[in-house]
This record gives sequence, C-alpha cells and structure tokens, in this order.
Amino acid sequence: MANESGVLVIAETADGAVAGITLEVLGAARRLADGLGQPVQAALLGQGVEPLAQALIAAGADKVYVVDAPILAEYQTDAFVPAAEKVCREANPSIVLLGQTDVGRDLGPRLAFRLGTAVAMDCLDLAISGGRLVMTRACYGGNANAQHTCKAMPQMATVRVKSQEPLAPDASRQGQVIKVAADIDPAAVRTKITDRRKVEAEGIRLEDAEVIVGGGRGVGSLEGFQTLTELADLMKGAVGSTRAACDAGFCSVATQIGLTGKVVSPALYIAVGISGASQHMAGLSGAKNIVAINKDPEANVFRYCRYGIVSDWKAVVPTFLSKVRQLKAG
Repeated sequence: MANESGVLVIAETADGAVAGITLEVLGAARRLADGLGQPVQAALLGQGVEPLAQALIAAGADKVYVVDAPILAEYQTDAFVPAAEKVCREANPSIVLLGQTDVGRDLGPRLAFRLGTAVAMDCLDLAISGGRLVMTRACYGGNANAQHTCKAMPQMATVRVKSQEPLAPDASRQGQVIKVAADIDPAAVRTKITDRRKVEAEGIRLEDAEVIVGGGRGVGSLEGFQTLTELADLMKGAVGSTRAACDAGFCSVATQIGLTGKVVSPALYIAVGISGASQHMAGLSGAKNIVAINKDPEANVFRYCRYGIVSDWKAVVPTFLSKVRQLKAG
C-alpha cells in the first residue's frame, strides 16, 4: 500500500457494548492522529454491531468501518483475519492499533503478516517522533523498557490494558459510518465453537480494581487468603495472587497476576508474602503505589515498592485489618 494516512483501531465488543480496552486505545489513537494531522478510523467487526458505531465516534473516531455479518458473531481467527485485512486495505491507515487482549494477541500478528508488516506487542506507551510511531514495551521481565519503530507500513501495535486514558465521550461528535461486506466463505472457517463457559467473578473485577491485596506462597494457606479477601473487601478492592499461590491451591487461577496471568494497574497494590519474581511484577508495571510485607529483607519485591515492611504478614495484616474496620465504623 502507498499514501497511508490515519490511525485505525480494531475495535472489540463485550456484552453488547464497546469494550473498555477499545475506548482506551481510541484515546491513544486520537492523541497520535492529532499529532500527525490525520484522522482516527475504527474497524467494527461482529454481528449486530452497527448500532455501536456512534459510540466509537463519541469516543474519538472520525470514521467507522462496519463489517456486520453472522459469520462474525463469535471471534474466530479464520473469519476475523480476512475481515480485518479487507478493512485495512480499504482504509489504508499509517498506524493500526489493537488491544493486548485474547483477540489482539491472536489477530495482531496474523493481520501484520497479511499486510506485509510487523507488530509490536503489549505496548505501554505510544508517541510520534519524526512522523513515525515510537512504541514502548517492557523488556527483561519488566525491569526495563525498550522503544521500537517500524520501517514497514502500516505501523502496528497492541496496547496494554490500563496503559492509556480514554477520552471523555462526546455524543455530539460527528463521524462517517462505512459498511463493508464480509465476503467470507464459511468453508474457510476451520474451527467451530461448541461451548462457552464463563467464570462468574464476585465483587470488583481484578482488572478494574483501584486497590488490590495480592498474596504469594508466603501467605501459607487458604485461610490466610481468606484474611486477605476480608481486607480487600473492606477497602473495596480485589484479591490478586502469584502463580505459586495458585499452584499451591490457596486461591483461584482467575486471581493470578503476571506474565501468565492478568495485567493490572491499581492505585494501590499490597503485596503480602510475595517474593517479587519478575514474572509476577511484570503484571504490575502500571501499579501506582506498591506496599510490600515480607519477612525476608532481601526479597526482590522491596526493589519495586514505595513502602516496605520487613515482618511476618501475620504480625502486620491482622492489626491493619483491625484499624481499617475501626475507620469504616467511625
């Protein structure tokens, strides 16, 4: 392609609405596009999704390409890749952005290959320098950041959840909606979804929590995690964990944070009995404040925390929990 222009966001939907990560990516796209003097475009793929086009415009898009077809009712690689490619070739953007989600992880590299370019995965920051996209990613297990540029066009990146700020929605914004035919042969879709099971999370979702009380193997028991849950509930937060704690059966895998778990960005993370392995800390790069409680003064977690307490958590957390109860009661 030549004469590329615009920042294209591959949108995602969840429960009949635009997904939160898409709103965040649109915010980033708007800032980049304004710096380049180019428009923001969005690709909306799915079944029955056309009514959501206005929500994308309100969130910052100037133009929305809608591919609405029954074959796109569920995300399947063989259907979404050609549909997204078709939109990209019609829109001819200079930049393509996706969320670092299950969809983005699968779709991004495949789409980049079809377009003859590359994609920088799990970006923490995006900026424009010399008219090119500069993509910042974590490296060395989250201990450093690296900046990347791409010579090929379009320049592509997936964006980490909670790393970008969405724009305030403006229902008065005007934009163009363009319908694109799917033209996908059902025989080309080699997989079939036979069942879907959703884990129902109680309370605040881990990804949305402003306060997270995280526990590691040092918590020592299921009963210990019940204490952490009580503290998290009082602070209107959620409970997180390390992989070691999950493997030990102290908590659900759904609470795992890190490279093989969830990526979170709380205002406060209380790390209880967590050593601070790089695999876990990589999931906390967006945390604004970390408070660590560990009896080992050499624990790696103290390198990351703003406040650290060298002590057995059993001597600290119950007292803190009691104080929080008092404050709540007062």
